[in-house]
Amino acid sequence: MSKIVVGVDGSRGSKRALEFAIDIARSSGDEVEAVNAWHIPPLALEGAMGGVVVDPDEFKKSAAATLEKTVSAAVAEHPEVTLTSALSHGQAAQVLCEAADGAKLLVVGSRGLGGFTGLLLGSVSQQCAEHARCPVVIIPKQEQDNADG
Repeated sequence: MSKIVVGVDGSRGSKRALEFAIDIARSSGDEVEAVNAWHIPPLALEGAMGGVVVDPDEFKKSAAATLEKTVSAAVAEHPEVTLTSALSHGQAAQVLCEAADGAKLLVVGSRGLGGFTGLLLGSVSQQCAEHARCPVVIIPKQEQDNADG
């Protein structure tokens, strides 16, 4: 059985990416691994957030909760598909490319929760397309994605 890796960050695009991966796995018999990467933004560490004290565990807990919620919903809707999850510390593109090393496919949304919402292709999806060692599917943005949250 092969593995399909999908980036999950809680955005609508990543949820559609997970649905796409599940659809492929349903017909191919592959397993799906949902991956969420978390990190602490450098500005938070430098105290640039107005003196706010940053608790690294809160970033990890938030990412874990997002991953759990998204995967649990997918498992409930698609019990016939083997779906696992992985939470990793690091930059998203690097984590996803490493997780997809040896995978059949890497699936990501074109835009996640990152900063520059006007871009057609986010930095993570672009880096994955350039650096992954397996085929990459980028799920296009839809108009309602402007309301992500």
